[in-house]
Amino acid sequence: MDESRRDRDEEGRARNARPRDGLGRPLPYGSQGVERQPEGVVRSPAETLREAQRLLDAGMPFHAHEVFEDAWKSGPDAERELWRGLAQMAVGLTHAARGNAAGGARLLRRGAVAVEAFRTSDPHGIAVDGLIAWARDLADRVSPSGQGAGDEEGAPPGVDAAVEAPRLRREDRAGE
Repeated sequence: MDESRRDRDEEGRARNARPRDGLGRPLPYGSQGVERQPEGVVRSPAETLREAQRLLDAGMPFHAHEVFEDAWKSGPDAERELWRGLAQMAVGLTHAARGNAAGGARLLRRGAVAVEAFRTSDPHGIAVDGLIAWARDLADRVSPSGQGAGDEEGAPPGVDAAVEAPRLRREDRAGE
């Protein structure tokens, strides 16, 4: 691959073809990365939640964020803020796992605010109250003062994304 040229997809849109690790960090060309999520997939809400939960449980919140982003872009207008908030939570977990405590905490809190309006309806069985509590708790734990280090040498190690993965639906919370 000629690294001086910009990667393009079949339609000519700019796309970074570099392989990525499980947390979405780019790896050098030719490295073995994890399979990327296809973009623009239209899924039912149940399929979105199932795939996102699978990725979260596997410690791949960056990839779960991409699944939520597809739902946010293709879903009904009335649910866009829900899917956007879930995407922000997933990318917040991604940053926290990468050691970017301040950025992770900020995105986790932003995602919690975004889904607030859905807490009385729990659309698609999503445990909105539980996710809000999870996001705020993790944000407080990774950056209690709101001032965390970010992706720099000497930054504290990140959290384990698989261990910290939230349960998205009420039915997934059984037995906890």
